[in-house]
Amino acid sequence: MTEPSRSVEVERKYDVDSATPLPEWTAVPGVDAVTGGELRELDAQYLDTADAALARAGVALRRRTGGPDAGWHIKGPREGDGRVELGWPLGDDDRVPDAVASTLARWTTDPLTPLARIRNDRTAYLLEGPGGVVAEFVDDRVRATDTRQGTEREWREWEVELGPAAPADAEGRAAFFAAVDEAVRAAGGRDASSDSKLARALGF
Repeated sequence: MTEPSRSVEVERKYDVDSATPLPEWTAVPGVDAVTGGELRELDAQYLDTADAALARAGVALRRRTGGPDAGWHIKGPREGDGRVELGWPLGDDDRVPDAVASTLARWTTDPLTPLARIRNDRTAYLLEGPGGVVAEFVDDRVRATDTRQGTEREWREWEVELGPAAPADAEGRAAFFAAVDEAVRAAGGRDASSDSKLARALGF
């Protein structure tokens, strides 16, 4: 079986209005510079069983095109302050690859059908410090369709995900995210109304 890539996402999400200006990231301790924005046009199809077995287990399956991590992704249940994400290449068509299905078998082997489509115009920035990338900040303008209900929703949100030069200890991470919260609120952002794009696409 093809071995997947594995990463642990430690991030914070925020809701913002369409015209909210970007935060002043260099006001955050440890951030010395911000790269220019990189535009990524992302298009993700989410799948689940008819009885939402994956969602009930806290798992999401998607096939996403666009951006540096295009491919099949399984986002697993939350572990502490993060969430494990496994990734595989896109393949030649949109059928679930055998390696992905084998990994999903721990939660379900039932047929999978489209659940939602999420298109996202993302602008990504790297927040850099003396040791390298402290975090990635993304400004997302999202257009989502609940495939089963036919409902469409649009919103804008921000995400800040820790990078390789982020504080490694819990106290340091808490202090960093507290400073991020302050910068976001100063710009006009607020706590996210939902903890995932998929949940928001489905009206949760």
